[in-house]
Amino acid sequence: MEKHLQILIIDDSTSTRRGLRELLDPLQAEVVEAKDGRQGLALSQDGRFDLILTDIDMPEMDGIEFCQYITNNPKTRGTPVIMVSAFDSNSDIDIGFHAGAWAYVSKREARSELLETIKEVLLKSTFHRERMIMVVDDSLLVCRMVREGLERAGFQVITARNGKIALDLVQRQPPDLILSDLDMPVMNGFEFCQAIHADSRYAVIPFVVMSTISDRGHMKRIIQEGAASYIVKPFNIDQLVILVERLLSDQFLLLLKDRERLETERTLMLGSIASLISALEARDPYTRGHSETVARIVSGIATLMGLSKQQTEAITIGGRLHDIGKIGVRDDILFKPGPLTPREFEIIKQHPVIGANILKPISSLKEIVSIVLYHHERPDGKGYPYGLSAPQIPLWASMISVADTYAALRSKRPYQSPIPREQAIQIIQEVRGTQLCPECVDLFLKWIELNQDIEEEAEYL
Repeated sequence: MEKHLQILIIDDSTSTRRGLRELLDPLQAEVVEAKDGRQGLALSQDGRFDLILTDIDMPEMDGIEFCQYITNNPKTRGTPVIMVSAFDSNSDIDIGFHAGAWAYVSKREARSELLETIKEVLLKSTFHRERMIMVVDDSLLVCRMVREGLERAGFQVITARNGKIALDLVQRQPPDLILSDLDMPVMNGFEFCQAIHADSRYAVIPFVVMSTISDRGHMKRIIQEGAASYIVKPFNIDQLVILVERLLSDQFLLLLKDRERLETERTLMLGSIASLISALEARDPYTRGHSETVARIVSGIATLMGLSKQQTEAITIGGRLHDIGKIGVRDDILFKPGPLTPREFEIIKQHPVIGANILKPISSLKEIVSIVLYHHERPDGKGYPYGLSAPQIPLWASMISVADTYAALRSKRPYQSPIPREQAIQIIQEVRGTQLCPECVDLFLKWIELNQDIEEEAEYL
């Protein structure tokens, strides 16, 4: 069930509250009203509201005092507050922002500006709420000050006392941005920054230095190590929040553009490779559909293993592309109805290498290369092209090998008729541990048992 926005309106005027509620109608939000800051504070203590609109001039507790309470309460400090007031001089607006307001709308302009302002604030709030900031400093006071300031801006925050602790935390839960001191025990900021940028998994995380050292040489050195920015202590927390917002926004846009580029490249390349697969299978009516069958089986095995959606998608693509190297094998060898000569078999054994070389230049398919290259290797070391043994063969290639073997047994080939399902399963069991990975065979048998009805209906796989 879709969760509706929950918005709190605080104003001592009944008619103003009614007018604001009407302006909020397009948002289809659940709206709660309060007549002053004290009543609004009581309603908002549990942090359930996604947004709060408040007047400034009210009895009991005004909007400024209310906003200060909200931003000082750990449960509510990340809740965005928009001041909607007739007090709209520059000094009034400055006071509102200083108290912690996210935006300020004049009551005279509410009808034309409020809805758009709300949408912008909610978008910003969601963006902040989904970002984790790591604060690394051996000063508890600095950690607390920075943490509270970032939480008031809606960010999630995790802290560490030195670089070593921080590095362990990064490996368990990579943050979206790191704020780090330089002078710390055990592992200092220079060493921490070097360790982060030495690992390709974490090198893209923006790294910001917070330090009392204002020496230009120090700044240039840490920037050279990979830091994105440098801020000198003592600093204004609002200044730091603005820096964090800018860096995260820039990082988000870069990642988004990179993701779009990779998706476009991937789509174009997969389209081209799908055409190659079609061309390959059009050469051989006996193996038409073989790659799709292997992909379907290995996708089922991956699901049983509990692999992520992204991993399952990758191995499924690997199933479709595992035989792409046969494009480079001559027809007279590939379709020979009788036994191959030793020389001809040596040529066939090169198709995994040919396939891997076709895919290597495609950066978005780098996970697939090892599947294609090693899917004919065997646990007993008698496979090809390199004769690898069990510990050396990638798991995904072993999974493809099982699916490929079963699909080949059940297909009509120039040199054999389709083998009945039960006999094919028996052969798979007999080569468990020699030709095929034992764990992968067990998962395959579990998958085929769960899909027995589908397999029995298939004329061939």
